[in-house]
Amino acid sequence: MRKHAYAFLLLLTAASVKAQSPLTPLTVDKIMRDPKWIGSSPSSLNWSADGKILRFLWNPDKAASDSAWIITPANLKPQKMGWDAGRSQPDPNSIQYNSKYTAYVYTNRGDIYLTELKTGTTKRITETIDTESSPVFSFNETRIVFNRGGNLYSWEMSTGAIAQLTNFQQGSAPKAGSGGAGKSVQEKWLETESLANSAILRERKEKKEQSDSMAKTYPKIKTLRTLFTEDKSAGGLQISADGRFIAYRLFRSNNSGKGTIIPNYVTESGFTEDIRGRTKVGTPSGISEFYVFDSGADTVFAIKTDSLLPGIKDIPAFYKDYPAVYAQKSKNPAARSVSIQGSSWSPNSQFALLDLRSNDNKDRWLVLVDGATGKITPLDRQHDEAWIAGPGIQGFGGGNTGWIDNNTIWFQSEATGYSHLYTLDVRTQQKKALTSGNYEVQSADLSRNKKYFYISTNQVHPGEQHYYRLPVAGGKAEQLTSLTGSNQVSISPDEKWLAYLYSYSNKPWELYIQENKAGAKPQQVTNLARSAEFASYNWRDPELITFPATDGANVYARLYRPANPHPSKPAVIFVHGAGYLQNVHKWWSSYFREYMFHNLLADNGYTVLDIDYRGSAGYGRDWRTGIYRHMGGKDLSDQVDGAKYLVDKLGVNATNIGIYGGSYGGFITLMALFTQPGVFNAGAALRSVTDWAHYNHGYTSNILNEPATDSIAYYRSSPINFAAGLKDNLLMCHGMVDVNVHFQDIVRLSQKLIELGKDKWELAVYPVEDHGFVEPSSWTDEYKRIFHLFETHLKK
Repeated sequence: MRKHAYAFLLLLTAASVKAQSPLTPLTVDKIMRDPKWIGSSPSSLNWSADGKILRFLWNPDKAASDSAWIITPANLKPQKMGWDAGRSQPDPNSIQYNSKYTAYVYTNRGDIYLTELKTGTTKRITETIDTESSPVFSFNETRIVFNRGGNLYSWEMSTGAIAQLTNFQQGSAPKAGSGGAGKSVQEKWLETESLANSAILRERKEKKEQSDSMAKTYPKIKTLRTLFTEDKSAGGLQISADGRFIAYRLFRSNNSGKGTIIPNYVTESGFTEDIRGRTKVGTPSGISEFYVFDSGADTVFAIKTDSLLPGIKDIPAFYKDYPAVYAQKSKNPAARSVSIQGSSWSPNSQFALLDLRSNDNKDRWLVLVDGATGKITPLDRQHDEAWIAGPGIQGFGGGNTGWIDNNTIWFQSEATGYSHLYTLDVRTQQKKALTSGNYEVQSADLSRNKKYFYISTNQVHPGEQHYYRLPVAGGKAEQLTSLTGSNQVSISPDEKWLAYLYSYSNKPWELYIQENKAGAKPQQVTNLARSAEFASYNWRDPELITFPATDGANVYARLYRPANPHPSKPAVIFVHGAGYLQNVHKWWSSYFREYMFHNLLADNGYTVLDIDYRGSAGYGRDWRTGIYRHMGGKDLSDQVDGAKYLVDKLGVNATNIGIYGGSYGGFITLMALFTQPGVFNAGAALRSVTDWAHYNHGYTSNILNEPATDSIAYYRSSPINFAAGLKDNLLMCHGMVDVNVHFQDIVRLSQKLIELGKDKWELAVYPVEDHGFVEPSSWTDEYKRIFHLFETHLKK
């Protein structure tokens, strides 16, 4: 939910250049307006297709924007790439190798290229004003297949001939033998009467009939089957390795949902201009259908799953809270609607593996489709009464799945409560877990020789990320990275080298490289993530602690202790945004402004607690879904339990605790002050959701279902319904051109507070800011207000 502007600083705090001196809430314009005051961290690692060069973005020159830099394993001194050199590079996301890794295809600026690895020679396949994309090897690697204008084309490698493979057209196929059969009595009478009154018309009709009759004796001209899409659009085209089968999806979006409008008041034109925004949760979803085109038999068949998927007619349990509706649905359960998330063909082109989701997102099925017969075989069902998600599972395009050989697939699933890696034999449907335990597999990739998986997990500690090599047959995973913190690895295409971004809690990201073997020594490439000015202050390494929740769960948190606590013993709890995000970890936080603000607070005598509450990432399915149907339930009680921990264990004054956060963190802050009066003396709610019925569909419907079907969940989860409970001190801040959490949210809540006669609140608006602020002056103003709120009310 929360976006982050990359590099404008926490622009309330200005660090003294003297080491160990405390941070002070000064506004130093020079620091606020220098986007590289912290330093310069590299990003966006990409290996060249031959594995000889590593490219990355970096800005050691403190320029207006990052530039492309390169290193090689033999020469780790970064070299800046020129503009022309950068323009000639492949789109790294488009690179596709042949099965022997002797050649690869890619796109660059909308055209297709083929490079031979042995010789390094590159051949341009297309040079058109159209955009070509998604190149792959097919037809047993004798052709390159690519997408142009929504259709597939092939380029013959031996001859250079280009052939069109699909012919999608909007509209419906003409009915067979319609001729004049579909004409009304009136139309037939008028046609007969017209012919009777014109000899020329009769002659022309006779000539046409003779011509049509002769045409039937001519040699047939090559035609391509027309694939009519009706009122839908085609997408997700996947061709089999032998070129025979093409799987595709037809999708019709629902355009009936009313969009929102965000007024923009500060404009160059001087007029108020409207920004068109999203619809709101509950808008009906579109229709998704899946087809297979068998070019060999020139047939098309639709994949119908309504009666084949196990549990397709199950009624979600939340309906039991609405007895009349549940009873009605139970009489004749209907199949729930399903969408195709992704597909891939087996190496021998016999089967397509489909990743299907119910549109209520409570089920995920992996299904096998026989390309020649259309036979459907369900392979695996993952069900969750809350919603399906988790590392390697969520996201459009399907989960992290693939084929190891003609008979074996691999995928990730949260079936045990944590995202783990599995293989499954499509013949026997025997499933095998390759990983297990109370940790997450956060990413997985199959090696070139298909003998290993390269996985990233938090097995060592929920707050650490390491990279491993795991045999496909199963067994012990070999840890390849060793630095404590986060290791975000990009493996070279030849799998000889690991390049990775590494950071620690108080040290921003730097680039490292090492050989791909356990125990290899990492070599640091960059060393400018901390400027001299930034490094002059002793930034805290937050303690990672746990405390017990009311329900017995173990809650992880970051703790910042003041060296010299203020006599009033104040404390502040920070609530991260996004809901499903992890901020209690041993690496440099994306909340770097808040991290610096917490150092400022600690230097000014506050104890600070930053909690990975229920719903946060990194702790498995049950932690993720702990907020199902009640946001502001366990996620809020975790904050209240954190406050109790501060009082009982750290001696904080119970009357001097504050809370703040942005987006989801702002929502929790509102719920805290509205439903838990007296626990938090003051709260700052930034860009807050105030009524979940006004947020977007994709995020909200997973957690709360839909307003029209689960009004109970929406009522108890929306702060606007509990505004009457406000007794403590509230600051609200919101951007007026926020296209994520609309400004309307905070306006509606403000009106509610006015009508309730509440007076211990204030609203600061930012006319030129979206959800994530970008202007230094806005960040400065916001954090000055937050600091003033706490200084005023928490130091009594």
